[in-house]
Amino acid sequence: SHPSLPRSLSFHLANKLCSSTLLSTLLYDLFLASLTAHPSLRAAVVADLLAARARDPACVGFSHCLLNYKGFLAIQAHRVAHVLWAQNRRPLALALQSRVADVFAVDIHPAAVVGKAILLDHATGVVIGETAVVGDNVSILHHVTLGGTGKAVGDRHPKIGDGVLIGAGATILGNVMIGAGAKIGAGSVVLIDVPARSTAVGNPARLIGGRKGDSDKDEDMPGESMDHTSFIRQWSDYTI
Repeated sequence: SHPSLPRSLSFHLANKLCSSTLLSTLLYDLFLASLTAHPSLRAAVVADLLAARARDPACVGFSHCLLNYKGFLAIQAHRVAHVLWAQNRRPLALALQSRVADVFAVDIHPAAVVGKAILLDHATGVVIGETAVVGDNVSILHHVTLGGTGKAVGDRHPKIGDGVLIGAGATILGNVMIGAGAKIGAGSVVLIDVPARSTAVGNPARLIGGRKGDSDKDEDMPGESMDHTSFIRQWSDYTI
């Protein structure tokens, strides 16, 4: 029923997120104006659709993602909120953040910087703090927190490199760097930097090292391959 992807997405988001104080007509105009004025936003939408289709075996098509994937929809709403934040329209940006948290159970501060080709798989309970930075081609599962360590102010949230995979329930706290191509195991608590192309698991997280040169043989970044379990072969005492 819509002549373009931006119009379709704007209409769908507006109807999902509208409330008695945020009218659907207002939100539609807001989303469409932002997508029209910023080609990078439109490119990110397409990259996110491609990421979901390629990485999630449950995704049966692009329309399935566009219409039903709340992680995808939450990310697109955040992109518009981020534009509003940069334009100093902060009350509106924060109102949009609050509404996204209510509807999609995804809480991303409008100031957080999020790259393209992002997959929020299942998405419920994802929290991304104000000074967090998420690179390109990152995959994040449900109940992941990119948070601070307390009442510290300033630059206090994690920086996630390109191609990172963060498993379900993982918590990363503080201004720490997760290097490109790193993998964070499900349920891990990360409080220190994680080098590129390494795997961190446990609470508190520890690095699981492979044989020298193993990482060079990996053709795909973990954020794209969605391989959550290859590190298990490195545990000599792993039993069920």
